[in-house]
Amino acid sequence: MARLSAEYTRFLRRLRLAREKAGLTQAEAARLLGKRQAYVWKSEVGERRVDVIELKQFAEGYGVPIAVFYK
Repeated sequence: MARLSAEYTRFLRRLRLAREKAGLTQAEAARLLGKRQAYVWKSEVGERRVDVIELKQFAEGYGVPIAVFYK
């Protein structure tokens, strides 16, 4: 896997924390998003890049404004 930038690593941390603050496991988040648990895991560890549409879905699913992920 390619080395991730410090900025993207911070984004991934915020993505995981938003899920945890929402009280969701990866499996629960996946069900909410209509995806598999591996999708959430790969998104959180940087194995797959999250695009802007997916980021909007994460924000809506976790009940947070999208800005939470890039502050």
